[in-house]
Amino acid sequence: MNMPHHDHSHDHSHGRRHDHAHQAKHAGGGAHDHDHGAAGAGNSRKLLLALVLTGIMMIVEVIGGLWSGSLALLADAAHMMVDTLALLLAVVGAWMATRPADARRSYGYGRMEVLAGFVNALSQFVLVAWIAWEAVMRLRHPGQILSGVMLVVAVAGLLVNALVLRTLHGHAHDDVNLAGASLHVLGDLLGSLAAVLAALAIRWLDWLWADPLLSLLVSLLILNSAWRLLRKSAHILLEGVPDGLDTTEMERSLRTAAPGIRDIHHLHVWQLASGSRMATVHAELDEQADGALVLQSIKRLLLERFEIRHVTVQIDPGACADPSADCAGHGHR
Repeated sequence: MNMPHHDHSHDHSHGRRHDHAHQAKHAGGGAHDHDHGAAGAGNSRKLLLALVLTGIMMIVEVIGGLWSGSLALLADAAHMMVDTLALLLAVVGAWMATRPADARRSYGYGRMEVLAGFVNALSQFVLVAWIAWEAVMRLRHPGQILSGVMLVVAVAGLLVNALVLRTLHGHAHDDVNLAGASLHVLGDLLGSLAAVLAALAIRWLDWLWADPLLSLLVSLLILNSAWRLLRKSAHILLEGVPDGLDTTEMERSLRTAAPGIRDIHHLHVWQLASGSRMATVHAELDEQADGALVLQSIKRLLLERFEIRHVTVQIDPGACADPSADCAGHGHR
């Protein structure tokens, strides 16, 4: 039987793509091949355009909101102010994700986009609290609103936000950085739509309460989306198992990946950043098993069936040498 060894292969997809192949015996050795795609640069351009457009529209809505006295416009302007900072953070996060790994950060900076998404979600909770407070105050004490100015600015905001959302559309399913930016812009779009409806109601029906009421409803929609983004980004930061993966099913599949596999244990699966799934696993083999064949089979199965490109496999020629209780009991959590 081959001597015990580790095999290490991975592909990072957090804004750029790496294909690494690394095999190390007791004598050591390794080879790395990096293929940097253009995804990170494309994301940065999208975010930068969204940042510029959102910043300009924010200034317009602040002026329009103060001029007309509309809470819906001021709320949307405040949302856009947070979005401008959030998009700036997202741009920095996307740029940081393209930086190569270094001696202190062997996985690179890809998780910056997850941190950006997490901060974006938290900022939305603060914004929702402010909008809700102002809306309640306006419902109790309605004020005069210039519906004409409000309508013009709201329509302009609606068009700009639709353009920005279209620019950000099509982000990777697991890209919480672009997802966070899109969430902010979607909130802006809903805010502008609410402002348009409120302006029409005030202009034609003299419903002054429509302005704070629609602002309050929009804040509830934002709250729901912010909570979902917060849960997703926190799950990644806590090294949770990626959505759609079942470790029990993975263990069953790995035990039949190649002849000679006696047991699979100490399985850990997590996600570094956008779509960058990773796994470590111990494989206990029979004495006659072909270690090289087992390594290739495990890597191929995890890649083709579970889309895991970064895999570290420890071959155990007998009982697991790891002193931990989990390994001794052949658990994986």
